[in-house]
Amino acid sequence: MNVDQIKTISVIGSGAMGSQIAMVSALAGYSVTLQDIQEESVVKAEQSLRDRLGKRVDKGKMSKEELDEAFSNMTFTTSLEEAVRDADFVIEAIVENLEIKRTLFEDLDQLAPKHAILSTNSSTIVSSKVADATNRPGKVCNFHFFNPALVMEMVEVVQGPHTSNETAEVAMELARRLNKTPILLKKEISGFVANRILAKLMNEALYLYENEIATAEEIDLACTKALNHPIGPFALIDLTGLDVHYNIRQYRYEETGNEEDKPSPVIVEKVKKGDLGRKSGKGFYSYS
Repeated sequence: MNVDQIKTISVIGSGAMGSQIAMVSALAGYSVTLQDIQEESVVKAEQSLRDRLGKRVDKGKMSKEELDEAFSNMTFTTSLEEAVRDADFVIEAIVENLEIKRTLFEDLDQLAPKHAILSTNSSTIVSSKVADATNRPGKVCNFHFFNPALVMEMVEVVQGPHTSNETAEVAMELARRLNKTPILLKKEISGFVANRILAKLMNEALYLYENEIATAEEIDLACTKALNHPIGPFALIDLTGLDVHYNIRQYRYEETGNEEDKPSPVIVEKVKKGDLGRKSGKGFYSYS
């Protein structure tokens, strides 16, 4: 298979990441199907995309014609069978739960065409954990976007020991055609490149916060004004979701047994209270 054969992309999971990955693909001219098991989630995803891109039109960053064309490339559905029936490349973007992902990949293997590449957007669960649930492990890889996918330019492609060279090459070229800048990891490692570096920054930021050395706002200011980061660590946790941060750290701790990998006490406390960041209206910051 070569990248020119990819005409249809299916994205499974219509949350913030999945919906934006789908729109990135539609804007690049691909026929895209966005699927979620809940009708409410699919409707919410479409409205969120229309609102977000509508603002781009209002600001003159894209034309109304470009917006209309992108949505004409998209189909929204709750049917997994319909979503992947004609797929050439599938991107899974569901909850970070290994057993649920394995069940999904088993279903995708049965429902998607035999030539289709099955990828996961996860940066926590490496694709070797799900590849053996399929009969096409050579066509399984990690294809990791960053949040928000409509803005962030990087995609990490991870070639596991099961992933064929052809699959890795196709994934790299597809990322470029989606107007992203890809890097290729030739070995699997939890967290990949960017998030492993980010995790060290997050750990130090949480240490400073929990020991009352500085406030979340001040730590974020240090990162944006002194280090020239586009967003501070606490604002970033709020953006991606404290529950997502918690699940990633908990999974890594279960994988390594290293106490340092556990979710920090302040994250645990806020998740228990339901303060999940932007999605709940409150995290380290409050949102109207």
